[in-house]
Amino acid sequence: MKLLKLTVLAAAAVAAAGCSFIPTYERPVAPVANQFPYPGAKDGRAASDLKWQEFFTDPHLRELITMALANNRDLRVAVLNIEQARAAYDVRKADQLPSVGLQAQVSRAPNIANIESTTYQVGLALSSWEIDFFGRIRALSEQALNQYLATEEGRNAAQATLVASVANAYMGVAADEELLALTRETLTTREESLRLTRLRFENGASSEIDFRQAQSLYESARTTLAQQQRQRATDINALALLLGAPVPPDFMVGVSTDKFALPDLPAGVPSEVLVKRPDVHQAELQLIAANANIGAARAAFFPRITLTAAAGIGSSELNKLVQGGTFAYSITPTLLQPIFDAGRNQANLGSSVAGREIAVAQYEKAIQSAFKDVADALAGRATYGDQLDAQGKVVEAETVRNRLAKLRYDNGVASYLDLLDSQRSLFAAQQALVQARLARLQNQVQLYRSLGGGWAS
Repeated sequence: MKLLKLTVLAAAAVAAAGCSFIPTYERPVAPVANQFPYPGAKDGRAASDLKWQEFFTDPHLRELITMALANNRDLRVAVLNIEQARAAYDVRKADQLPSVGLQAQVSRAPNIANIESTTYQVGLALSSWEIDFFGRIRALSEQALNQYLATEEGRNAAQATLVASVANAYMGVAADEELLALTRETLTTREESLRLTRLRFENGASSEIDFRQAQSLYESARTTLAQQQRQRATDINALALLLGAPVPPDFMVGVSTDKFALPDLPAGVPSEVLVKRPDVHQAELQLIAANANIGAARAAFFPRITLTAAAGIGSSELNKLVQGGTFAYSITPTLLQPIFDAGRNQANLGSSVAGREIAVAQYEKAIQSAFKDVADALAGRATYGDQLDAQGKVVEAETVRNRLAKLRYDNGVASYLDLLDSQRSLFAAQQALVQARLARLQNQVQLYRSLGGGWAS
């Protein structure tokens, strides 16, 4: 008897304290290096504190990003996922409170005298409400809450990716326009060169080899022009998909790649930077949710106490139900202690523990992927400057070489093959310079996104 009293008192104390079987959460140690392999800027605002409107200063690009945020279908799905997760959380939260409804009932049965009688009842009823002594419902609610919060972070990650994608596509179209202008200019020069070479060949001043070489170079330029026109059309289509709306037929960026200015960004240390990324935070919230699920599985081993109640008035005559009825109530507590469930609760607990370990691995992978993103972008930041400087000098050298080759050919000192070779090399060097400038810009956008920028509006 004394043991029974102690047990009852202990159970009451546990219930009053709000028992929870959720394991204490500890953030896993990040499985990455303590420092990034390349440095960022020495000063400046962190990417996570820099709104995308502050990072991208081109007004036309800002308009396109705003349009994409309003119309993009992937982002719309992410927003709808938030609403769905919020509804699921509200359902779990509502489970903590009793459900009260209006109940009306008619029953017909024989009384003590074996005479059939009808009874009418109306009142309020409390359906089977689980009193959450051991925190099972609270654990499920916490799981749903963190799933909801994780979905919000998923939406933020989707926005950051969308902002970066629109910027990259916009700059890609800018590079397409530069390359098309360069190719058209080259094609005009080669067309004139072909015309002059044909005249020289027809008048016996040059060989057919020179003519055919000039013709080949001209047709190569036409081939390049067709390829670049196709590339621009493809890039416009990709931009339209990101925007979620058609791109105007006369759309032009009108800004060369060397005119874009993007701020340089400090990198910081991985332990502080990576956890600010929405995708990493999403993975951590999913881990916390999986941790809470263990608490619900543990609580399932303990008794469930449910309460059913009803209160109202009854009468044997329908017209006297309100005025002449008698008040009645019933309270029915139920305790269910699991004894034999064929190992179901143990299996659920094992599944929850495994789910947490999966979430740990996914969180660690998210950290590693984020680290790689930042490291790749910082490697680009450290090397694209030298590449652009060297490529610019290649263009300068090829420009002088082409000018000298033309002078030598016009004076009969060099062959036409030398002139064609210099023209081909200059064109290739000019294209490579535009592509290198585009790669550097897109790398800056990647660094901004990988450091946690682009999701704050």
